[in-house]
Amino acid sequence: MPTNTAAPIDNALSWQENALCAQTGPEFFFPDPGSSTREAKRLCGACEGREACLEYALTHDERFGVWGGLSEKERYQLKRGRG
Repeated sequence: MPTNTAAPIDNALSWQENALCAQTGPEFFFPDPGSSTREAKRLCGACEGREACLEYALTHDERFGVWGGLSEKERYQLKRGRG
């Protein structure tokens, strides 16, 4: 049986498979500057992958869009508070 060396990576990102953002367009999560992030945050709040998504964004220094229910500014503030 062949081994799949990508399995650990797939497991680390498995939250993406059922994420609500995968079922919608990116316009909610990457709004134009000054646009509301309310809809994205509402979807994130109902998503079972929210915590994993937020940890991914913080670990990979995602600087744009809504990740795990937080905006760029909110993630920056959270990261500053952790450090």
